[in-house]
Amino acid sequence: MTTYLPPYTLTSDIVSLVAAIAEQVGRLSALPEQGLGLRLRRINRIRTVTGSLAIEGNTLSEEQITALLEGKTVLAPPRELQEARNALAVYEQLPNCNGLKEADLLAAHQLLMKGLPDHPGNYRSGGVGVMAGKEILHMAPPANRVPELMQQLFGWLKNTREHPLIASSVFH
Repeated sequence: MTTYLPPYTLTSDIVSLVAAIAEQVGRLSALPEQGLGLRLRRINRIRTVTGSLAIEGNTLSEEQITALLEGKTVLAPPRELQEARNALAVYEQLPNCNGLKEADLLAAHQLLMKGLPDHPGNYRSGGVGVMAGKEILHMAPPANRVPELMQQLFGWLKNTREHPLIASSVFH
């Protein structure tokens, strides 16, 4: 059996960025859980959720995400509110997830898609691609291959010796 190796290239710039990020993470990890450390974690959670949602076309602002987190009423499209609530719920569950387990990824996906008219907790069943107008920039593998490809990718992730920042970026 051949061991799967995803396609990626490490450059000196990437290695330098990983070192800089690791240094910053070390500094933040040393902050006490109260006060500044807690405030920075909260700000990071809000920014992360806002940015992740924006990639998918959600227009909620950091202020609106903050209000949701505080249990306040936010006026916005219902789907966007549900997406935000779900993303915040997933963020809360991250400490309980094992990033090396496919079942945990699917469980997180199910929570992320809760109450949305999609297929939560399952791999896609149709074709997808990245388009620029009418031009296809990238065509994803056929849906029937996704479970096998994900198993291969998880196998690589469990066994790689790459730095976690590199491994998680390749996995993404």
